[in-house]
Amino acid sequence: MKAVRLTSPKTFEFVEVETPTPADGQCLIKVERVSVCGSDIRSTYGETHPEEEYPMPAGRPCHEVAGVVVESRTDAFKVGQRAIVIPGAGQGGLGEYLTSGPERMALLPDHGDLDEWVLCQPSGTVLYSCQQMPNLLGKNVVVLGQGSIGLSFTMITSRCGARSVIGIDLLDNRLEKAREFGATHTVNPERENVEEAVAEITGGEGPDVVVEAAGYPDTFNMAFRLIKQFGTVIVFGIQADDFVPIEHNLLMEKQPRIIPTTGARSGDPTSHIKEIVGLRERGWCDPSGLITHRIGLSQVQEAYDMYEQRLDDVIKVVMDISS
Repeated sequence: MKAVRLTSPKTFEFVEVETPTPADGQCLIKVERVSVCGSDIRSTYGETHPEEEYPMPAGRPCHEVAGVVVESRTDAFKVGQRAIVIPGAGQGGLGEYLTSGPERMALLPDHGDLDEWVLCQPSGTVLYSCQQMPNLLGKNVVVLGQGSIGLSFTMITSRCGARSVIGIDLLDNRLEKAREFGATHTVNPERENVEEAVAEITGGEGPDVVVEAAGYPDTFNMAFRLIKQFGTVIVFGIQADDFVPIEHNLLMEKQPRIIPTTGARSGDPTSHIKEIVGLRERGWCDPSGLITHRIGLSQVQEAYDMYEQRLDDVIKVVMDISS
């Protein structure tokens, strides 16, 4: 089968590899759509790894995948059904086929474009994080970062009844999208003092919940500067370094409840994805609005470079594996 792999830092090549064979209890899935995730960039594509780690396994880095079951050795899925698939160890979505057990698959409806359904994967991980929050009815929420993850937080928290949802980002196109996704207010730190703006919006109370969805030391500590005393800080953003300096006095002063959230490591990687699929199907939310670019796998290098460098107002790139 055709696949893609990294042969050196930020360099893809196309290769022919053996089509995987499903074991008992597994399915063979024909991959049709994949999307690029920021964690793919930060942990693999954008990093320079030791020379001996190249070339990397075919298909990686990519874990946002939707396809069609073409062979089933489990009663849980039938041939022809569509699903979001979370690739297992050593696998990735940048190839024509992959195998998976049902515990890493989320059934999709027969209707609608897979371009749009695949976006339920990243938004599903955000739903898991939102499920760890306190009741948001009538509360003030700040979301630091308005990339695809931050926008998903904006979308879900606004629909959960928050009084205000304040989206913060350095890029105006993302702030415009935040308004479309339910933000009541937006702040660009290059033009406004964030602490003063948030204080004014919340009537001096401060936010009840701050979501760190950007993944930088500055935004990590900003969450603690903004949060009201005894509020909740949701940590989602992936830091580039293992150790991040923390303004300790803020922790002692604010005494926030701090909740690190990673749905993929929750012990159940698909339930929250199934839930967001159901919510989209009934019209409660629509993550497909995150898509800014649709291209073919032949443009994989362009897709990852665009995402890493934030070119052309990119928010989310979806690739058609067959083109």
